[in-house]
Amino acid sequence: GNGRSPRKQCSAFPEGLCRQFSLEEIKAAINSFREDFLLGRGGFGDLYKGIIDDGTMAVTIERFGPFGLRGGREFRTEVQLLCQLRHPNLVSFIGFCDEEDEKLLVYEYISNGSLDKHLYGNRSNDPLSWKRRLTICSGAARGLHYLHSGAKHSIIHRNIRSRNILLDDEWNPKLSDLSLSKMSQAGSPTGSLNIKIPVTVVHMDPECYITGRITRKTDVYAFGIVLFEVLCGRKAIDLTLEGIKKSLTSWDSKCIENGTVYDIIDPYLKKKIAPQCFEKFVEIAYCCVCQTGKGRPEMGEVEMALEAALELQKIADSEKESVDHQGEYEYEELLPCLFVRKDIPDYGGNVVEQEIDSCSDDEDSTISDSF
Repeated sequence: GNGRSPRKQCSAFPEGLCRQFSLEEIKAAINSFREDFLLGRGGFGDLYKGIIDDGTMAVTIERFGPFGLRGGREFRTEVQLLCQLRHPNLVSFIGFCDEEDEKLLVYEYISNGSLDKHLYGNRSNDPLSWKRRLTICSGAARGLHYLHSGAKHSIIHRNIRSRNILLDDEWNPKLSDLSLSKMSQAGSPTGSLNIKIPVTVVHMDPECYITGRITRKTDVYAFGIVLFEVLCGRKAIDLTLEGIKKSLTSWDSKCIENGTVYDIIDPYLKKKIAPQCFEKFVEIAYCCVCQTGKGRPEMGEVEMALEAALELQKIADSEKESVDHQGEYEYEELLPCLFVRKDIPDYGGNVVEQEIDSCSDDEDSTISDSF
């Protein structure tokens, strides 16, 4: 009656990597799916905050609805995949429950919520500093690079967005919503996958609409949109704005072409970004949202570029601090700067001389960010 039962190890998985919960344990953890334990609703199911192990561990429990993980075999395949993923920048998977038509996944609970809330949500706290934003982006890139290249098989996340980058109590980023991830086809050099594209997936690679295939570069495109959100402090799609401004990617791309991108960054960041860091960050974000996958970098290159941008900011800050010990220094407003395509790394292996607008998005490149 108290909801406690011995921990069960799932025999189908390596020992120590996966825990099987009874439905009784799950109900005890979230008080039989009471509404006040509900964290949010998504297109694939509901998220609850629960407490397990005699009140010693907070967890997030994902309960799949009729459009979530369907068959038992599909669910077990997802569990097998999730229990093999271990990285500091991924939300830790704890276990699952598959009982009485209920299919649930249990993850660690992340205390500081999602990145989007700190960028453009109800800002009850101070805005994130630029260095903190860079550190978050770098860590998220590290986690995505691990999925693409560091796991046993290449994993495509398929739903990268600021809402799915969670922040722990030390502001370390952790990628979530891993249940939508898919293993790429065996032996595919590009990590490609033929798949029906769920209508709830946002930040969609425009190439997917044409080919019906997702690749690692699909995640790269979505990550580029996140980088622009971080820089500008606004949603990827804002229907309250007019014309091209509705799409952050389209608007940023146009401003980069015109040399006016600095004018549309988050006002809080004005005079706080070192010029060399700004140039590096904009360069990598822009390359990520190239219309074609072959023009985008791999996540390992994105990770390295973001770490380089962070280092440039730290060096510039140190130089400023050596002069102004109060830490109240500012950087000059950046003048319009035109990026020419030949000045940006060509990740497709071709000599590219045309103007950068060959890489720009149109207004239909992203889908509304609402669930």
